[in-house]
Amino acid sequence: MKAIVTVMGKDRKGIIAKVSNFLFEHDINIEDISQTIMQDFFSMVMMVNVDEIKISFNDIVKKCNDLGKEMGLE
Repeated sequence: MKAIVTVMGKDRKGIIAKVSNFLFEHDINIEDISQTIMQDFFSMVMMVNVDEIKISFNDIVKKCNDLGKEMGLE
């Protein structure tokens, strides 16, 4: 199954690293990615494959939202 992950917020170091590491740790493969910085804001959209996740998709969504809050990207 494919899913779309969006990341938006004030640009700073480590956003890509934290998000891609989270996806890697949950066996989610990034299949396509687009990212840009507009003035001070970072925007990224990824198409990911979630066929190999070990927890429910709803748990992944919750963990993604929690990561966004932790990073101040909500």
